[in-house]
Amino acid sequence: MLSLIKRSWILIILSTFTAMTVAACNPSNFKSSAAQIPQVVSSILSDPKTFNFPLSQEFPNIFGLTYEGLVDQNPITGKVEPRLAESWQISEDKLKFTFAMRPDLKWSDGQPLTVDDVVFTYNNIYFNEAIPTDVRDAFRIGVSRKLPTVRKIDERRIEFTLPEPFRPFLLNTGTPILPAHALQKYVQQKDSEGKPIFLAKWGVDTPPEEIIVNGPYKLERYDTSQRVVFRRNPYYWRKDTQGNSQPYIERLVWQIVENTDTALLQFRSGGLDTIGISPDYFSLLKVQEKQGNFTIYGNEPSTGTSFILFNLNKGKRNGKPLVDPIKSRWFNTVEFRQAVAYAIDRQTMINNTFRGLGRPQNSPITVQSPYYLSPEKGLKTYNYNPEQSKQLLIKAGFKYNEQGQLLDAEGNRVRFTLLTNSGNKIREAMGAQIKQDLAKIGMQVDFTPIAWNTYTDKLSNTLDWEASLLGLTGGLEPNDGANVWSPEGGLHMFNQKPQPGQKPIEGWEASPWELEIGKLYIQATQEFDEGKVKQIYGKTQQITQENLPFIYLVNPLAMTAVRNRFEGINYSALSGAFWNIYEIKITK
Repeated sequence: MLSLIKRSWILIILSTFTAMTVAACNPSNFKSSAAQIPQVVSSILSDPKTFNFPLSQEFPNIFGLTYEGLVDQNPITGKVEPRLAESWQISEDKLKFTFAMRPDLKWSDGQPLTVDDVVFTYNNIYFNEAIPTDVRDAFRIGVSRKLPTVRKIDERRIEFTLPEPFRPFLLNTGTPILPAHALQKYVQQKDSEGKPIFLAKWGVDTPPEEIIVNGPYKLERYDTSQRVVFRRNPYYWRKDTQGNSQPYIERLVWQIVENTDTALLQFRSGGLDTIGISPDYFSLLKVQEKQGNFTIYGNEPSTGTSFILFNLNKGKRNGKPLVDPIKSRWFNTVEFRQAVAYAIDRQTMINNTFRGLGRPQNSPITVQSPYYLSPEKGLKTYNYNPEQSKQLLIKAGFKYNEQGQLLDAEGNRVRFTLLTNSGNKIREAMGAQIKQDLAKIGMQVDFTPIAWNTYTDKLSNTLDWEASLLGLTGGLEPNDGANVWSPEGGLHMFNQKPQPGQKPIEGWEASPWELEIGKLYIQATQEFDEGKVKQIYGKTQQITQENLPFIYLVNPLAMTAVRNRFEGINYSALSGAFWNIYEIKITK
């Protein structure tokens, strides 16, 4: 996930795979042709859900390979670097950003990529209220939540005008630019319900040759439940210092392997190029580095988060509560959530599930971020303390029967279903331990792994769930998570407001602490004094840890094994081993 928006705050499967993890292909024509065509073969746990970037919320997705924006953030240095724009200027009052486009840019079909595409992308898609995209949340500015205006200055320059200063704006322009000549007609045309036809375009059933891109790779083939194949984009703008076109690697293959153990077997069989290393694989693979001709990169905390959350939505659809009112009262009691946090033995989870290769997690902000507030600087933590859990529950009106089962004040047994995605052994092991830990304080947890697409539909559409175990990606800039922490954001999943095109909810409401976090995130974007920005984000972290919309669990170490035949690997915990795919070469 190379650009800012794609890199951060997208629902992901917290698996053994990095954003560009690569695993072996099963015996096929792709494997047999590896000697003839320079390629990387990668594995993902499930099929892509869409090829339409603005509508995407999930990983895996293709967009880190297929699209670029005006700028990008280097994951090693943290600096903003030019991409489709070769330069930019910022006015003294920080309200105008003027970008100069690179000359002679082209789309993957050979058509010119121009300033008109930039205007179209922002005005007709991202800022179009008829299109339900999470991208828009990242561009809403200030309390008014106004969007920037975008205009063409001339054939090479484009100007963004902001309603007020907005510190993260430059980073946000890493959002992919989309092709007007291929998509404009679909945005303008409406279906029988008055919705843009665009919403039904570029799904996973679209012929690959119709997907027009500007990134280093274009989609060549997609075989459902089998593989996604990418081919080098011959019109990609980047060249090396000798004038040679990049990227150097001709083809990428993502093999769809729905079980992490199967991917490990494929890697060990010698057909893999790389694999993200989960803690249960580390010891086995570490001793095989020399024999297997690979190197293990990375030994720092990953940038994502893992957590459990409860459905705090008090609303109704068609007169029916989204959550059983009895359980909703439990979930919306802060002492209940704090009790759950104290009851989870995260150190045992690190020792057993993560084999010691992880750290307790306490914040929604990535530990690599300059805005991260550590426990040493005052962030509240929930170290394992089941007795404290019980005291909190009793204080909140719960009680225990003779069998040690937890009951609420009306005598209802505390029992709920905890969902996660199936096929991820680490995630399933975490859920199994959580079930056991909460049983020790009298709660009955029905832990239920389900298919990823079904899972995400419940979380973001039907809202038919009680508790969930999942995670989010992370980035250096906390405002990348605006769509998580804005009460109306598209990923405000613990209390999701219906998004455009979804069924309405009666009685939806945001709690005071939710509104406070949302306001603080806005304040942080308006402040340019770094010390004050840190204070603001520090306060948001304190509020989240006090109210626990997400109960954070473990931050595993980010590690990836890569075959030694690749030259140019510059590993980043933020973006993986192949974030710089354009300059990586196959040497042997």
